[in-house]
This record gives sequence, C-alpha cells and structure tokens, in this order.
Amino acid sequence: MKVLVVDDEADVQPLFLQRFRREIKNGDIDFTFAQSGEEAYEYLVDHYSEVVMILSDINMPGMSGLDLLRQIRAKHESAPPTIMMVTAYGDEENYQQAMQLGADDFLTKPLDFSVLKDKLKTFAS
Repeated sequence: MKVLVVDDEADVQPLFLQRFRREIKNGDIDFTFAQSGEEAYEYLVDHYSEVVMILSDINMPGMSGLDLLRQIRAKHESAPPTIMMVTAYGDEENYQQAMQLGADDFLTKPLDFSVLKDKLKTFAS
C-alpha cells in the first residue's frame, strides 16, 4: 500500500519511518513524503494510480492541505485514494471544512500511531 504523507515539518519523515519500520520491512506499506501541497500535487500528476492513501497536514505555507484536498477531489472523481487530514488544530471549523471537501477521516496531532495503524489496516482492506 503506497501512502503519501504531506507535511511541512522536517521531523515527520523520520518519525513515520521509525514508527512503521516493521510494516515497511514486511512490504506492507510504502511511504512517499512531500513537504508541501504543491509538491504532493506534482507527485500525484505522475503517480495518482499508485497512491492508496494520502495523509495531509492542513496548515502548510502555500497550498494548504484543504486546498490540496479540494484540487484532488475536483480533478480525480473516479477511484480516489483515501484522504485523511491531520492537524494540530482540531477545531470544529477545520473538521467540517475537511469533511465537506471529501476527506475520509480527520486526525489531530500529536498522532497516536496505534490508532493510525488501525485506521490504515481498516482502509487498506
């Protein structure tokens, strides 16, 4: 399962690689990382069909996670990947906007990786 993680924080990539090292080693999950909404969108131009899930931060400079979500849902109506929004600001407004734009789930930081692993298993099956 290919998962695209979109977050402007530099420590996200090593954290995910550490927390999912067993799943990566077993070949269950293949992570790709983008540090901006623009970078993620460019990646999806050539790799959209490979990505099963997108985990995107909401608050990023430039294209926000909500803007990325809006563009993905507008451009790709058939067989979209599962999109989970992640934010340090778990306010009701962000939640409602993410759900209206077509997010499949909404998580708050700091991430509970055991909950995230359960959600990944659920969405993958």
